[in-house]
Amino acid sequence: MTVTVRFAPSPTGRIHIGNARTALFNWLFASQNRGRFIQRFDDTDQARSTQAFADGILYDLHWLGIFPDTVEYQSKRTDTYDAAVERLKASGLLYPCYETVEELELKRKIRLSRKLPPVYGREALQLTDEQKAAFEAEGRRPHWRFLLPNFRGNPQETERTDVHWSDLVRGDETVDLASLSDPVLVREDGTYLYTLPSVVDDIDMEITHVIRGDDHVTNTGVQIALFRALGAEPPVFGHHNLLTTSTGEGLSKRTGALSIASLREDGLEPMAVASLATLIGSAEQVTPEPNLAALADKFDPAATSKSSAKFDPADLDTLNKAIVHAMSFEDVAVRLLAMGISGPEAEPFWNAVRGNLTRVTDAARWWQIVRNGPEPTDELSGADRDFAREAFEFLPDEPFDRRTWKHWTDQVKQATGRKGKELFLPLRVALTGLSSGPELAELLPLLGREGTLARRP
Repeated sequence: MTVTVRFAPSPTGRIHIGNARTALFNWLFASQNRGRFIQRFDDTDQARSTQAFADGILYDLHWLGIFPDTVEYQSKRTDTYDAAVERLKASGLLYPCYETVEELELKRKIRLSRKLPPVYGREALQLTDEQKAAFEAEGRRPHWRFLLPNFRGNPQETERTDVHWSDLVRGDETVDLASLSDPVLVREDGTYLYTLPSVVDDIDMEITHVIRGDDHVTNTGVQIALFRALGAEPPVFGHHNLLTTSTGEGLSKRTGALSIASLREDGLEPMAVASLATLIGSAEQVTPEPNLAALADKFDPAATSKSSAKFDPADLDTLNKAIVHAMSFEDVAVRLLAMGISGPEAEPFWNAVRGNLTRVTDAARWWQIVRNGPEPTDELSGADRDFAREAFEFLPDEPFDRRTWKHWTDQVKQATGRKGKELFLPLRVALTGLSSGPELAELLPLLGREGTLARRP
């Protein structure tokens, strides 16, 4: 059987790095097993789901290097869900309930006051046809609950019913169905909640492995029961820990916190995002991998911790810097051209500055410094200014190469007695306007003698 996974977000916002973690876990697992990756949009909430958000999610996945084998929309499969509902009704496993939200909340409080678990008491199973008709006459429309298999004869007499599975990430897991309320599968307006379409789709699309966040662990017991009620064997489940900020704050599509789109717009490299999203909170060291194939070699879902994975967004800068420093000119030539960095100087320029960049876009600043002169950022003091002016008297003749800087500074050191920081820093500020930056031995050949002299204080 071909390993088949799915990533099934609701298209109600742009995905964030936590959502990307789930997508990457699925993609990497499928890659390891030469399997299939299905992109499935849970867009049954028509009020908040939009095609624009779905397109944005696909763009974000493509940017990360994830290219689904197929794309499915739940909004186009309602006939399939309708048929499953009728099967469940016919078998007596889906029953109508007429309580309002307020009535359900009151029942919950009453059970809590009696020190009983706040689960639904299945009162709707005792309604007569006359009572149902009376509710209908009042204008009430039923919501439909799935009858969990947590009893022997009388549904009102539940008993502990453990559902076991071997979790791909967490190991052996158990959920007691008697501790849960019968889940609502169909709302009063006839629309579906998450559970039914998800299970029906997993069956129809032959999903072999469901890998998702550990906030779904309890749902899994219900879904396994629903798989079996529909005559199907459940897939293998895996529940990874969730990403949070360093303060423990969760992420949300609706707020846009750490969205993939915002990280991309901030100039981060996709493999910096993918490496952190995959490896954080696992036994593996978080290192910047060059591509998803290399990341798949390190990926082990069972090595993921059960605790939430806290990360500092600044960690992305560290990974990004390492990736940028390793990039060849061929890797970035097109992007540099888009920033106006072109010509025969472009490649030596990139090789000179890349070791000082955090983002590829930072190169634009240094291109302006090389081409147009120093930034008026750091100023020279009177003594350093006089020293720098004198130092330019010893500037060697052309041709300039990477040995010119040492030849020049050796001459200045001998003539002035300055050395170390007192020697190099004033010259750096004079040439670039900044107190730190790329190796000047690499920049001088780009400036040439005329361009260097033009920067004399």
